[in-house]
Amino acid sequence: MGCGQHAGDENAVPDQTHNVKIVPASFQYADRLTNEKYQAAIRGFFEKNFGRQGFNGAYLVAKDGAIISEGYEGYRDLQSREGELGEHDAFHLASVSKTFTAMAVLKLWENGQLDINNDLSLYFEKFPYPGTTIKMLLSHRSGLPNYTNYLDVYHWDKKKQVTNLDVLSSLYTLHPPLQFPTGKRFAYCNTNYALLALVVEKVTGKHFPDYMRETFFEPLGMEDSYIFQPQDEERSLPSYEWNNRKYGLEFMDLVYGDKNVYSTPRDMLKWDQALYSGKLFRDSTLQAAFTGYSYEKKGARNYGLGWRLTEVDNGKKIVYHNGWWHGNNTVFIRLLDEHATIIVLGNKFNKGIYRSKQLCDLFGDYRQSNKLFQESDMEATDHIAAGGSQ
Repeated sequence: MGCGQHAGDENAVPDQTHNVKIVPASFQYADRLTNEKYQAAIRGFFEKNFGRQGFNGAYLVAKDGAIISEGYEGYRDLQSREGELGEHDAFHLASVSKTFTAMAVLKLWENGQLDINNDLSLYFEKFPYPGTTIKMLLSHRSGLPNYTNYLDVYHWDKKKQVTNLDVLSSLYTLHPPLQFPTGKRFAYCNTNYALLALVVEKVTGKHFPDYMRETFFEPLGMEDSYIFQPQDEERSLPSYEWNNRKYGLEFMDLVYGDKNVYSTPRDMLKWDQALYSGKLFRDSTLQAAFTGYSYEKKGARNYGLGWRLTEVDNGKKIVYHNGWWHGNNTVFIRLLDEHATIIVLGNKFNKGIYRSKQLCDLFGDYRQSNKLFQESDMEATDHIAAGGSQ
């Protein structure tokens, strides 16, 4: 079952957690008046967008790697209101996890360990959907069926936890139909990234969570970040529906690659800073990641290799990803021209989190404030159609 079901009545269940605390920034970026401008804008955003549904989560806004606004609101246990959230509490990133999976694959490409134009049959013998390449998985152009949809249709035993290998095996045994001919167009699909994690394992000979820890988390000092595994259930931050109903471990919750990275705003800022030329990747690799590959339909929205893109008509570009799984809503925005970063992580369902793109206009003419509500609704539709992790 994907999240986003039972979105709820915003007039029900009064909640007082919407008064988001603005905590002092850990680093001073600009003069006092400039910082006050940012603080006022952030405060106005939360007051406008969260209301009685409440916000349980964390946010961070940074410029040139320096934090200019940061806040934490709510509790680890919403039902008992115990354990105030803080800087070391890692949130389920949902599909923001795809940025890590994509860059792991691109790192192997950069190192000459794979070619993104390779057919999947090189990694999975007699792969039942010929012509599917790694690049098609990265850009969501494979046409593969989405496991978050078809496992329900084919009556998967929900008492059995699905693994990445189960997703792969089900493509052979169930052979659900393609959504469209391979490579023809864009369609957001979690199967793509579940398979990419397996490609990483095949190429490196390492368990995907171990590879990500050794390649990214530890070298970048992301000490609070990890990929969820069964042994992490006790320590992981739970998620909640709009009415504070707690989610338990469900049958698709162990699949990684498309989701299951847990991280904090400060760790995500470290990830953001590593994604500038020369720090972790060559410029050519970054250019490939942040280029759109789906122009069948006119519009500002596109998808690169693991990244959503908003290509503004004035030539500016927002590089970002959203996430949505169970009660987790997440936004990770990178403004490359201004070296600005916007991170909002919540573990109580609240669609308003996706409106964080209006904060882009604090840094440049991204023309988001007036269009934002329409676009956030469109992305919610993408999520529901994809069957889960946005």
